[in-house]
Amino acid sequence: MAAEPPSSLSYRTTGSTCLHPLSELLGIPLDQVNFVACQLFALFAAFWFRIYLSPGKTSPDVRHAFATIFGIYFVIFCFGWYSVHLFVLVLMCYGIMVTASVSSIHRYSFFVAMGYLTICHISRIYIFHYGILTTDFSGPLMIVTQKITTLAFQVHDGLGRRAEDLSAEQHRLAVKVKPSFLQYLSYLLNFMSVIAGPCNNFKDYIAFIEGRHTHMKLLEVNWKQRGFQSLPEPSPTGAVIRKLYMTLVSLLLFLTLTKTFPVTCLVDDWFVHKANFLTRLCYLYIVMQASKPKYYFAWTLADAVNNAAGFGFSGVDKNGNFCWDLLSNLNIWKIETATSFKMYLENWNIQTATWLKRVCYERVPWYPTVLTFVLSALWHGVYPGYYFTFLTGTLVTVAARTMRNNYRHYFLSSKALKVAYDVVTWAVTQLAVSYTVAPFVMLAVEPTISLYKSMYFYLHIISLLIILFLPVKPHAHIQRQPQTLNSINKKKKD
Repeated sequence: MAAEPPSSLSYRTTGSTCLHPLSELLGIPLDQVNFVACQLFALFAAFWFRIYLSPGKTSPDVRHAFATIFGIYFVIFCFGWYSVHLFVLVLMCYGIMVTASVSSIHRYSFFVAMGYLTICHISRIYIFHYGILTTDFSGPLMIVTQKITTLAFQVHDGLGRRAEDLSAEQHRLAVKVKPSFLQYLSYLLNFMSVIAGPCNNFKDYIAFIEGRHTHMKLLEVNWKQRGFQSLPEPSPTGAVIRKLYMTLVSLLLFLTLTKTFPVTCLVDDWFVHKANFLTRLCYLYIVMQASKPKYYFAWTLADAVNNAAGFGFSGVDKNGNFCWDLLSNLNIWKIETATSFKMYLENWNIQTATWLKRVCYERVPWYPTVLTFVLSALWHGVYPGYYFTFLTGTLVTVAARTMRNNYRHYFLSSKALKVAYDVVTWAVTQLAVSYTVAPFVMLAVEPTISLYKSMYFYLHIISLLIILFLPVKPHAHIQRQPQTLNSINKKKKD
C-alpha cells in the first residue's frame, strides 16, 4: 500500500454510502470506514471459509468460486465503479497469459500491468489533482499488479526456461501449467487479499485451495524426519488472536497518536520558523512514528484474514512451534529496534520487497539497485514525494553501508562497546528513516522542500560527505544473481 493522500468528498460517494453516519461519528473518511468494514467482514468470511468450505468438504473449484465472488463483491462495495479498472486489467492480462508465447509472457504482462497502473497513478495527480481518487483505489490495483507479474514470471520460469538455468527458489516456485480462468481470477481477486494484499506465490495459493498447504510446508522442514510419524493439522487460531490484538492496539494508536500529531504539523509556521533544530529533529521523529499505526493496522489485519482462512502457514521455528508468517508484511519489533537502514527496510513491506527482488533485482543484467528503486517508485505512484524518498533512501543506504564497513569492526571487541554501538546506530537509524520517509507521506514538492530547508538538508549533506571522503571497503554480501544448477555444476567440475 502506498501512502494515503487526503480523502475527498467526491471519492467518498463512489463506494457504498451505508456507513456514512459511522464515518461522521468517528470523524474518519468514509473510504477508510468501508475498508475496515470490508476487512472485518472478510475476517468472518475467512473463518467460515476454513470451517464450512474446507478442502475435505468441497472441491477446489467451489473454493475458487466462493473466494472470487466474495472478492469481487468487496471491491465493488469499497470502490464503486472504479473497481472496473481492476477487472479490465485482470482480463487484459489473462488474454496475454493465454495468447502470448512462454518466452515473452513475462515481458508483455509486466509492461501492460505496470503501464496501466502508471496511467491510473498519473490520472490521480494531473487529472484529479491530488486526491479525488485516493490511493485506496490504487491499492488493490497495486496488489493485483504484483500478482500478475509474479505469476507471469513464474510461468515463464516453468515453461520457457531450462530447469538447470533456474535458481533453487525459481525452480521451487516455477509454474509448469498455465492456470485456468477460474484459478487466475481466484488468485488475483480472492477476498482474503484483494483489498490490502499481500502478494503471494501462485503455487502456495493453489496448494492452500487444494488442501496441501500446511502439509507441504511441514514436509519442507522434514517433519517426519524429526521423529513424528504423522502430519498434524496446525490451527491458525492462536496466530489470528495475536494479530487481532496488535491490530486493535494499532487502531487505538491511530485514533489517538496519529490524530494528535498529523503530518501537516511539519509545515506549520512554528515548526518551520520558530523551533530550534533539535526540537525539529525530535518532532519529526514523533510525527513519523505517529504515521505508522495505519500501516501496522492494515497489514496486520490483512495477515490475520489470510490466516483465519487457513493460508499463511510457513512451517516451524527452532523451538518446534508452528509459524503463520508466510504472508506477514512487517515485523514491528524488528522495525522499532532496527540498528541499520537495511534492517529497517528488510522488515517493512516485506512482500513488496520480495516481489521487487524476484521480478527485478535478481533478473536485470545492469544497475540492479537503481532499477529496483525506479520500479519501486513507479509502482508506488507518481507523487513527487515518493521520488524524494527513494532518491534520499539510495543516498542514505550507500552512506550507511560505507560507515558500517569502515567502523563497525572497532566496536566488536567487547560487549560494552557493542551495546554502545547498537544504541547509537538505533538512534541514528530511526532519525534517518524519519527524515527519509517524510516526503513519502507529504506527497508534494512544496512541503517537502520546506521541511528539508528547515532541517538544513543535514542528512543529504552528511551522506554525501561520507560517500565522498570515506574509503570504499570490500564487504561480504549476498550474491545478487541466485546460483543456478548450471553454475553449481561448473563449480563442482572446477
